Amino acid sequence: MQECVSEFISFVTGEASDKCHKEKRKTVNGDDICWALGSLGFDEYGQSLKRYLSKYREAEGERANQNRAHYSGHEEIRIHDSSNGRAAPVAVRVQVQGVSPAPFSYNNLMEKRTI
Repeated sequence: MQECVSEFISFVTGEASDKCHKEKRKTVNGDDICWALGSLGFDEYGQSLKRYLSKYREAEGERANQNRAHYSGHEEIRIHDSSNGRAAPVAVRVQVQGVSPAPFSYNNLMEKRTI
């Protein structure tokens, strides 16, 4: 089984690497892997991975914002304002003291944070 998994990973990363080489890039990123999965006929895996990657990047962005806010003494909170008939995100900055950022966990990826 390990041999099959290793071969599959090599197959996908090789395709992604070829794409990067053609585009004169040296680094293979998550988007390249998603593209490679799709181009090799594994569209369902590629779409699932794209969703996960998007949620991961969103969570990492929130985590970075929390870290910046922690050191600056401010925190940005996103709320949805529907007073204009459309739900639009609104950012609010508040002063905080002594608040540590929440640690990243897989569960944070599955939660939708709206107030």
